[in-house]
Formats: sequence, C-alpha cells, structure tokens
Amino acid sequence: MTEVLECLKKHGQRLDTEIAKETGVPLATVRQQLTGLAATGAVILCSLTRFERGVRLDAWQCRISGYIPPLAPGRKAKPTA
Repeated sequence: MTEVLECLKKHGQRLDTEIAKETGVPLATVRQQLTGLAATGAVILCSLTRFERGVRLDAWQCRISGYIPPLAPGRKAKPTA
C-alpha cells in the first residue's frame, strides 16, 4: 500500500492503470489496495470511462484525500478593487 500512496504523493491524481505501470504491481493488486485505502479515507476514488480510438477503457481515477496541489509558479493576477 505504501508504494501506491508514494506514487500518488509524487504525481498527484492518477489512473489505476498508470499506478500499476509505475509501481510494477499487477492491476488487480493495485485495485485491492486502493479500495482498502478508500475505506480508511486516505484516498478518493472516481470511476472513469474513456474512449481512445474507439476502444472503451474503464479505469479508476484516484488522488490523496485532502491534498491541495501547490500554486503554479509565475506571476499571479492582481485582484481588482
């Protein structure tokens, strides 16, 4: 489970298939770990359906619960008063 959490901390929001590729863990094992983490509230899961080149892909999109990504670098717009 720690490798799944580390992958999400490093990359932010990911698909379960991407996590399986990056960690080298089988997809079925990654999904079991994600459901366990979702039950504890550490991870948020969403079911996702995509069509790439006419092929249907069903995946889970997941991110760490309560994670707010850092602000993007560069100039920020000034508030208008």
